[in-house]
Amino acid sequence: MKEMSVYEVLNRKRRGAPLEPHEIETFVDRYTRGEIPDYQMSALLMAIAINGMTAQEMATLTQAMLRSGEQWHLRNQYDFICDKHSTGGIGDKISLVLSPWVAACGIKIGMLSGRGLGHTGGTLDKLEAIPGFNARLSRKEFDGAIAEAGCVISTSTEGIAPADRKIYALRDVTGTVESLPLITASIMSKKLAMGASALILDVKTGSGAFMRLYQDSKALAQSLIAAAEGSGTKVEALITDMDRPLGVAAGNANEIVETIEVLKGKGPSDVLDITRVQAVRLLVMSGRYDEASAGKKLDETLRSGAALEQTRKWIAAQKGDARIVDDYSRLPQPSKTIEVKAPRSGYISHIDTYEAGMFIVDLGAGRKKADDVIDFAAGVMFDRRTGDEVKAGETIARIQLGKRGGDELVTRFLSFVQFADAPPAPRPLVHEHLT
Repeated sequence: MKEMSVYEVLNRKRRGAPLEPHEIETFVDRYTRGEIPDYQMSALLMAIAINGMTAQEMATLTQAMLRSGEQWHLRNQYDFICDKHSTGGIGDKISLVLSPWVAACGIKIGMLSGRGLGHTGGTLDKLEAIPGFNARLSRKEFDGAIAEAGCVISTSTEGIAPADRKIYALRDVTGTVESLPLITASIMSKKLAMGASALILDVKTGSGAFMRLYQDSKALAQSLIAAAEGSGTKVEALITDMDRPLGVAAGNANEIVETIEVLKGKGPSDVLDITRVQAVRLLVMSGRYDEASAGKKLDETLRSGAALEQTRKWIAAQKGDARIVDDYSRLPQPSKTIEVKAPRSGYISHIDTYEAGMFIVDLGAGRKKADDVIDFAAGVMFDRRTGDEVKAGETIARIQLGKRGGDELVTRFLSFVQFADAPPAPRPLVHEHLT
C-alpha cells in the first residue's frame, strides 16, 4: 500500500469524496503522535464539518480515536456493568440520581463524565461541590469505587482516547464543534473505549439543548447508536426535553441538594420521571429485569431508603463528605439571594433555556473557557416553571450569588422568560426511545 498523502486526503475531503478506512486511521494515528500538524488536522475537521461523512467513515473515525489510547473492556471484568451519556442541559442532574439508584438495584454502573463548558453544566463540577469529593480517579480507584459502592462517576483518564482530547481542543477554536460526525466520534470513542456492557444515551432537544431542533437531536441519537454497531456494547437512546430547565435547581451545590431530595423521594417530578425511564432501560438491558419488575424494584429502593444509603456509600467511596446527605449546610452556601417577582399575572409560556444557561454561567456557576474557576454556591432556583400559573408580584425564581455580584440581574432574568394569558401546549418529557 502506498504511503498516504496528507495533501491528497485534504483535497479529496474538501471536494466531498469519501475517504478510505486506512486513510482515516493513518491520519488520526499520525496526528496523535505529533507527525501531522494542527493546521492540517484543522483543515480536515473543517472539510468534515462542511461535507459530512458516510456511516462507514464515521465508524472508522470513531474506532481510530478509540484505538489511540487505553481500552478498558469493562464488560470482560464484570458480569454486567452499564454506562450513561447525556448531551447536557440546564439543571441536568440525571446522572447523579441515576448512579446510586441503579446501583441500589444490584446493577453496577460506571461513567467517565465531563466538565461544563458554555451554557451546559458539567456533572463533575456538580460533584466537586461536595467537600473532598475526588472525581479524578485512576483505573484502580475506579474499580475500587465500583467494589465499594456499585457506582462511580469520574473524569476521563489521560489514557482514554487521547486523539479525542487533541481534536476536541481544535474543534473548539475552529468553529467545528457542531458537526454530527465529529460529535459522534468524540462521544463514542470515549464510551466504547470503556467497553461497558450497555450504554443509555440521553439526547436532549429544545432551546437549552446542544441540538435545538428535534430532527437534529434524532439524527444525533441515530448516529451515536450506529457508531456502536459491532462493538459489543448494547446501546439505546432516549430523546428528552430541554426546552425548559430540568428540576428547580440549576448550578452546582444547589443541584446536589436537589439530587439528594429526589433520592429521598421528595424532589421535582420531572427529574424523578426522566431518571426513572433511563434506570428502567438499564435494568432491562441487564437481562435481570423486565419493564414491570424493573419499575417495581426502583420504587422499592426509593421507598425503603436503599437508594439514599447507596448515595452515602458512593460519596464516601470517592472520598467526599457523605454527611452532606443529612446536612446541606456542609455544602457551599450562597452569600446573597435575590428574588425575581412576576411582572404580571398569567402563565409562564416559555423560558429560553440557552439564555438561562448563559445567565447561570455569568453568575460564576459555569465556564466560558476551560480554565475558568467554578463558584459552587452560585446558581438559580426556578420556583415557577414553564406552564405554571403566576400572580403579579409572586416570587418566580431565586438568584443565588456566590463570590460574584452583578448588575440588573432581575431585568436580565426576566428578558428570557415569557408570559401569556393561557398556558402553553405541554411538551413531553421523553419524546422518543430509539434502539
